[in-house]
Amino acid sequence: MIGTGLNRNLIFNCSTRRYSFAELPQTEPSADTEETHSNMAARPPRFVFFVVFCITIGGLLFGYDTGVISGALVVIKDEWDLNSTQQEFIVGGTTLGAIVGGLFSGYFADRWGRRTITFLSSVVFILGALIMAFSKHYSVLIGGRVVVGLAVGAASMVVPIYIGELAPKEFRGRLVTLNVLAITGGQLIAYLVSWGLADVHDGWRWMFAISAFPAAIQLCCLPWLPESPRVLIQRGQDERAHTILQRIYGNKVPESTVDDELESMRRSMRTETAASYRDLLRTVNFKPLIVACMLQLMQQFSGFNTAMYYSATILKMAGFSSTKSATQFSIAIAATNMLMTIVAISIIDRFGRRKLLLISFTGMIIGLALLGIAFIFIVGLVKITKDTCGEYIKCGACALDDRCNWSPGSMVCAPKSSTLYTDLTDNCEPVNGRDKAGTWLALASLIFYVALYAVGLGNVPWLVQSEIFAQGIRSRAGSIATATNWVSNFIVSVTFLTMTLHITASGTFWLYAGILLLGLVFVFFMVPETKGLKLEDVQKLFAGTGLPYRRRAVSRKNSQSSSVVGSRSTSGEITNTQLLRGSQE
Repeated sequence: MIGTGLNRNLIFNCSTRRYSFAELPQTEPSADTEETHSNMAARPPRFVFFVVFCITIGGLLFGYDTGVISGALVVIKDEWDLNSTQQEFIVGGTTLGAIVGGLFSGYFADRWGRRTITFLSSVVFILGALIMAFSKHYSVLIGGRVVVGLAVGAASMVVPIYIGELAPKEFRGRLVTLNVLAITGGQLIAYLVSWGLADVHDGWRWMFAISAFPAAIQLCCLPWLPESPRVLIQRGQDERAHTILQRIYGNKVPESTVDDELESMRRSMRTETAASYRDLLRTVNFKPLIVACMLQLMQQFSGFNTAMYYSATILKMAGFSSTKSATQFSIAIAATNMLMTIVAISIIDRFGRRKLLLISFTGMIIGLALLGIAFIFIVGLVKITKDTCGEYIKCGACALDDRCNWSPGSMVCAPKSSTLYTDLTDNCEPVNGRDKAGTWLALASLIFYVALYAVGLGNVPWLVQSEIFAQGIRSRAGSIATATNWVSNFIVSVTFLTMTLHITASGTFWLYAGILLLGLVFVFFMVPETKGLKLEDVQKLFAGTGLPYRRRAVSRKNSQSSSVVGSRSTSGEITNTQLLRGSQE
């Protein structure tokens, strides 16, 4: 669930081993480019690392605030006696705010600048954290979640753009993808904090309040953060933009190279402003728009965010006997997501986007199928819609019904208000080998599912989205695809627990698996391999009436016959403008 900026910047090669400069979505370099490569330091200047560190705090907060609810919700549910619908809206409140924040922050980032939006998102993060931490009523907590969502949406959009526009071209791939790692790292920190505060009085309030501290650190860094050179050029402040670029590239790069980079930015901006939303209806643009939106839809309808938002709840349903133990195993899930994201960054340019997607979809389908089987052992294939609590014969099913608790001593399900039993609880301790096997199968399949998500579906949609559109239409098309992601996120987050009640937990996981099966077919027939192709050749994959993936070999051959750095038109403008407004084959 990452914003429009990531769409525009994850095109850059994410491999930690090599980079293909022919793939960078920049205007073609001048003769100074080779000199740039030879003079560029082996690593960016310290100033760049400082800037990227400060900016990616936004990604860290994004991950933390979307992940902390998993552990907090388990406690809040019991303390405030919330039903499944109320829990879903606590989770969905952030997503709802993110939809609004993501859509409008793009407009204001162009109008006010990236630095200003970063400042405002930090302030809103702090405000939302304080509202949640001091909330006394359900409606106030929902309001705090929506406020934080506004900041999450803004950060998910502006952070990757900000980094991409400040980073040196040679290191942009690694620097931009640090934001992805910051998001997964924030989720991991959220689970660690939730585990540490699970048994602390009002611990959930501290879980929310802690997010204010990184935001405060980011506010302290802002006076030293420069504005994006692209924004400064739009404002006519070319000298300031030149000074910032010189600091970014360091003293080893000649000033003529910085001048050339400045001119490239001007040409790129002229190309981008040449397009409109109407151009998305052209065949060459509409096909990739369908691909981008479908991949974002599949990313959310795979149910992954339910695994992150509700992981502690899922594991508690799966038989982990206490809130703390369930949260503890949620840490393993978050760590898996972060580690496999690192793996994805290191292999995506060697394995290719299409292959990783096919592997990811297949593995996630297997993981969800096994998770559904595990819940048959634990809960049984039963709808949580019984007329009376006594009709439930398994603790897992009993614990899912908001009206009921389980008596371990009597092995019966009874109303929470019952005075016949003194040991009523919603914790389900496995009592036999079958229950224990189901519990550990649930954990193993959930980790496997998350690992396969992180290595493919969690990253590739953003990367493909940034590659398949022409330069001038990329941000507009990316905003539509990103909105698809956030809306789908909201739908899934507010329906998960309700579906477990009406079609069973196993049925819910199998439904997600069925959606992924349809997605696998879509990827096989509609998503081409873009590895190693110049951007101009990537867009040609969608020209004509044939299936995009069948045009891979032809485009690859054309790409190899092209020069590495491409060519310029006589006027100096990028020739893929023709693609933008090109034929409607």
